[in-house]
Amino acid sequence: MFATDTPPHWALAVLKRHGMLQPLDSLARANGRPAMARGALLVMAQPRPLSPQENVALDGWVRGGGHVLLLADPMLTAESIFSFGDKRRPQDVVLLSPILTRWGLELQFDEDQPAGEHAADWEGARLPVNLPGRFALLDQSGKCRLLAGGLGARCTVGRGSVLALADAALLESAPPDAATDRAELFDQLLIAATSDN
Repeated sequence: MFATDTPPHWALAVLKRHGMLQPLDSLARANGRPAMARGALLVMAQPRPLSPQENVALDGWVRGGGHVLLLADPMLTAESIFSFGDKRRPQDVVLLSPILTRWGLELQFDEDQPAGEHAADWEGARLPVNLPGRFALLDQSGKCRLLAGGLGARCTVGRGSVLALADAALLESAPPDAATDRAELFDQLLIAATSDN
């Protein structure tokens, strides 16, 4: 998304409208402290598995007031020009069980659902999804609530928050007639990720 030798991904312009961007290779510094600025918004789209040190740093950072927008797809359908094993290739299957469990969520996947992009209702908007997952609550403490029938979840974690979406099709390359709609939806998700709702 940040490469300068290719045309920029459409989501980059949306992200830039929300402030300064800081790409991260790791969520934890060498000393184990979080790599994110206090109170910032961390956008994680189909992240690689996190190390134990990163899980601890991320959880502590959120509990201290950080905000996360997480797009975690259990069966990514986007095509990639990068080969398997290339660090630039998004994970085909997101593996975040330790941190999701810590926050009270479980990501589930229905293997029998039909493939193909379609629109799902998301807070009154039509969200493009393809083989989406569903979140389930691991406890009834009220710290997390499901959105759109489990397609998403919003959790209060200490003084911070997590807005999670169980699909990443929104960030795929959009047909020209749908590009504006996807940009607007992504913009709304970024705003919602730092709101108190």
